[in-house]
Amino acid sequence: MRTPHRPHRPRSARPVPALAAVLLTVSLALAGCSASGSGGSSADKAAAGGVARGGAGSGAGFGPADGAKAAGATADDAKAVRKAPKLAPSAIIRTASLTIEVKHVPKALEQVRTSAETAGGYVGEETTSRDADGHEHTRVVLRVPTERYDGVLADLQGTGKLVERTAKAVDVTDQVVDVDSRIRSQRASVARIRALMNQADKLSDVVTLEGELSAREADLESLLARQASLKDRTSLATITLSLSETPVRKAAEDDSPGFVDALSGGWHVFVAMLRWLALALGAALPFAALATLLALVWRRVVRPRLPRRPHPASATTAPGPLPHARPVPDASTGRDGT
Repeated sequence: MRTPHRPHRPRSARPVPALAAVLLTVSLALAGCSASGSGGSSADKAAAGGVARGGAGSGAGFGPADGAKAAGATADDAKAVRKAPKLAPSAIIRTASLTIEVKHVPKALEQVRTSAETAGGYVGEETTSRDADGHEHTRVVLRVPTERYDGVLADLQGTGKLVERTAKAVDVTDQVVDVDSRIRSQRASVARIRALMNQADKLSDVVTLEGELSAREADLESLLARQASLKDRTSLATITLSLSETPVRKAAEDDSPGFVDALSGGWHVFVAMLRWLALALGAALPFAALATLLALVWRRVVRPRLPRRPHPASATTAPGPLPHARPVPDASTGRDGT
């Protein structure tokens, strides 16, 4: 018996939004289970968030490939965060200058040395002098760790009367970071040149590479020296200390000169004049001795040997006429005999 032929009706396709909603529910349930069991991970949370955005925004289904992409992107972000360079700590150069008046310089200097060595530092330079009155003056340069800088300054100020203090701090963090980066680049450059030298076959190439290697190694050594200098100045603070037994700053007093000051000044002028006269006499004495010697040689040796000039004869004058004698007068007549 033949059954009557029924016309074929096509099945109605399930709507895509309904399928997306089912997948979204399953994904959220799985994400919740893993979060409650193991605490969850950032990749799973990102995948769940991507599913939610995909189902609610576009209404399309969320496939395994999309979840893998989301999880991979989140993992890359986490790696980037972990590989982010750490900021260098602040590099600060600290210097200070102190002038302190003390009663006894050697005792205060011993206390200063003890304070620096206790803090882990040392005395880098020391200069001691004594004035005309016998008072000592000492200048020392201390190098102490930066973290103990403030404590050492406080100890030094307690050794006597503080007259003057100067402190300075310079931030060189940018220089430290720049030098470190240039050193890394220069080392990589030197390594590349050495690798090329190992592969070079021609002598001319080897000579050229050796010259380039020498120049780059010299630059690297210069950078390393600068890095060491910056490290030394930032890790150790520099303190310049001046110790004096006499007052560095005296109060304003009436300094008008008196009779004693005038007498003392006159005496100093007189002594100075005598000293200068003695110096002038000492300077002229060799010339005077030479002049005396030359005069003696002239008179005793040279002059007697010179030819003498004849004396000119005196001119004779003819005798003039004799004067006539006057006649004797006659006594009788009182007249002359004539």
